Amino acid sequence: MKNFLDENFLLQNKTAESLFHEHSEKLPIIDYHCHLSPKDIADDRQFDNLTQIWLEGDHYKWRAMRANGVPEKYITGDASENEKFLKWAETVPYTLRNPLYHWTHLELLHPFGIHKILNPATAQEIYDECTQMLRTKEFSVRGIMKKMNVELVCTTDDPIDNLQYHQKIKKDNFSVRVLPAWRPDKSMAVESPENFNAYVDKLAQAADVDIRDFKSLISALEKRHDFFHQEGCRLSDHGLDTFLAEDYTDNEIEQVFKKVRGGKQLDLLEISKFKSAMLYQFAYMDHKKGWTQQFHVGAIRNNNTRMFKQLGPDTGYDAINDPSFAASMVKFFDKLSLTGQLTKTMVYNLNPKDNELMVTIIGSFNDGTIPGKMQYGSGWWFLDQKDGMQKQMTALSNLGLLSRFVGMTTDSRSFLSYTRHEYFRRILCNLIGTDVENGEIPNDMALIGKMAEDISYYNAKNYFQF
Repeated sequence: MKNFLDENFLLQNKTAESLFHEHSEKLPIIDYHCHLSPKDIADDRQFDNLTQIWLEGDHYKWRAMRANGVPEKYITGDASENEKFLKWAETVPYTLRNPLYHWTHLELLHPFGIHKILNPATAQEIYDECTQMLRTKEFSVRGIMKKMNVELVCTTDDPIDNLQYHQKIKKDNFSVRVLPAWRPDKSMAVESPENFNAYVDKLAQAADVDIRDFKSLISALEKRHDFFHQEGCRLSDHGLDTFLAEDYTDNEIEQVFKKVRGGKQLDLLEISKFKSAMLYQFAYMDHKKGWTQQFHVGAIRNNNTRMFKQLGPDTGYDAINDPSFAASMVKFFDKLSLTGQLTKTMVYNLNPKDNELMVTIIGSFNDGTIPGKMQYGSGWWFLDQKDGMQKQMTALSNLGLLSRFVGMTTDSRSFLSYTRHEYFRRILCNLIGTDVENGEIPNDMALIGKMAEDISYYNAKNYFQF
């Protein structure tokens, strides 16, 4: 019987152990997609206590607490930070077999060095010990990033952002590179004319462009795209309900833009056409500059209307959607491919039923110009756990080239989430090691060691060319 969270956690054979400890474990982290606050990094934020760094904004934990019957007062309400932590500690024993149990104890181990199991009996001791560490310089935001061997992160930023915090981080010569990533989804959110028009006005100001029509809207976005590129941005990202690739004419899009700018509600076809046109325009921009475009597909958001009105978005009330997007995804990539404007691309699905669908579609658009040009992104959101990661890598292995995979990203708002890379690397090494032990691939450590190293670090470094 193995001990919980020992040095060979999740490593079920000697080959897996060798792969992880000798090839993967100590490699730096490239976290190419996250939602960390650039301001916190620029300010080198010092957290006052464990609750602030661990529970602020973590809707994974919030969902578990609600499922455990914890009142909202102790989750997003006005209870003290110590009380909130104690309620989380009460919940942790009930998360057995949920990835939260693994993540929680990995995050206590790294960076805090705490081996204790979190439960009501140990909660106050752990809270006090971690809080004391967090108030030291070694455990500031930048201190944690260095302690966790982070080499580079890409945040998620709106085109209207002035990127002042990224500029400050660069000016400070911080050893971890922090680059922006382009997330322009608000500029195509025409389903709400009021919100869209308020956003376009801000975009016009940020770009110093008079946005009179669709053409000038694109001009303003191109100007901001140029600015992001100058600041080191090399990735874009879109959060989509489904892929969109409606046929449209330039005149139709101009009329739709004029209608929504007049404050009128669009019908579903008009919305779909406009968003399709915008996605193509963004793809053209990305191709022109050699960026990588990312598409996260398949969430159904803000399902609880009562709680959405009370707390707003990104508070733990989203779920896996069941969209049908194969035909539109093919149509979108095919149009770009026909004109030679399909840039490096990563796709992520949230519904596990779409694993093989995604891998086979993107496999139709590799063109031999770049190894792994069309990437099947790591297990995302509800799928970034052991089972989800294994299934993602198995689908990619069966239908593509796992050896060209650029590996894990945290997609997180927490500075403690870098252990997700360790979690992923352990699962990866165990997957490969088990195949070796079963005689399914050669027991050639030079071959499989390179594979583990590439997926853990080198593929991302070579693919993105930051």
